[in-house]
Amino acid sequence: MKAIQYNEHGPAEVMQYIDLPDPVAEPGQIRVGLEAASVTPFDWKLRAGYLKSHFTLPMPSVPGRDGGGTVLSVGNGVTEFKPGDRVAVMARFFAQGGYAEMIAVDAASAVKIPENLSIVEAVALTNASLSAWLSVQTAEVKSGEKVLVHSGAGAVGGLLIQLCHHLGAKVTTTCRSTNRDYVLGLGADHVVAYDEDDFSDTVKDQDVVFDLMGGVVHDKSYKVLTKGGRLAWLVADPINDRGAEFGVTVTRVMVTDDRSALQAMMDLAGAGVIKPQVARTIPLSDAVEAHRLMEKGAISRGRLVLTM
Repeated sequence: MKAIQYNEHGPAEVMQYIDLPDPVAEPGQIRVGLEAASVTPFDWKLRAGYLKSHFTLPMPSVPGRDGGGTVLSVGNGVTEFKPGDRVAVMARFFAQGGYAEMIAVDAASAVKIPENLSIVEAVALTNASLSAWLSVQTAEVKSGEKVLVHSGAGAVGGLLIQLCHHLGAKVTTTCRSTNRDYVLGLGADHVVAYDEDDFSDTVKDQDVVFDLMGGVVHDKSYKVLTKGGRLAWLVADPINDRGAEFGVTVTRVMVTDDRSALQAMMDLAGAGVIKPQVARTIPLSDAVEAHRLMEKGAISRGRLVLTM
C-alpha cells in the first residue's frame, strides 16, 4: 500500500510517500481500505516536534488520527462488521495512522458511516467530533444558556456551534470577519469578528466559554463569564487558571478515542442535525502541501481532508 511516513521530526518535507506492507486484521480487528483521512493541527505539531515534551513518538511514523473507507476483511471474533461496510475509524495513538491506503484497527475503534454521508464528510467529522462532543459533555451545556465558542469557523468550533445550537443554547462565536456569514449559517446567534473587535469588550454574562486558543484569548475569557460560569479548554498553549479569582469553574477537556462520542455525532449527522464541514480535499501524495497549508493557517473553515 501507499502511505505517508517520516523518520524524524522536522519540516513538512520529512514526510515521504512510500510503499509499506499491507496490514493484516488480527483477532478483534478489521482491515479497512481507506479513502480519506483528516489533517489536524495536532498532526503537523507532532511531526514538527513541538509536542516532544508530551509525546515520545516511535519512529518511523505514519501520521493521522482517523480515516474512513470500506471494510476489506475482519479478524477472528468480529461480528459487528463485514466486508463492504463503510466505516469511520479512530487510529490508535502510536500505531499506524490514517495517512495510508489501508489500516487495521480494533473493531471497537470503528463506527458505520450513515448512508447520507460521503466518506469524505464522515472523515471531516471523525476526529473533530470527539473534541466537540466531549467538550459539550464536560461543560454540561443546557438549553437557554449563553455560550461563547472561540474560533467558530474551525473544524471543532463549527461543530461546537452546531451542537450548542441543537441543545437550545444562545451561541456567540469569534472568527475572522470573512467568516461571519459562514458561522451564522452553522447556528451562531451572534458573531464577534476578532480582526475588527475585542470580544472581551462586547460579550458578557456568558454561562459557558469554549477556549480553543489559550494564551491571551484564555485570559480575556474570564471577564465575559457570569459568576458560577464554566470555562472549558482544549488547547496546548499556556493558560493561567484564574477560576478562583473570578468565581468560575475551569476544566481541561480530556479528548480520548471515545467510540460512544463518535457514534453520537455520526447519529446526529445521519439525522441531519449536524453538517460535516469539509474545507478542501488534497491527494494523499500531496500530504506535504497539506501540512504546509495547516502551518500557515490557510485552512480557516472546517477540516482539510486527504483522499486516497
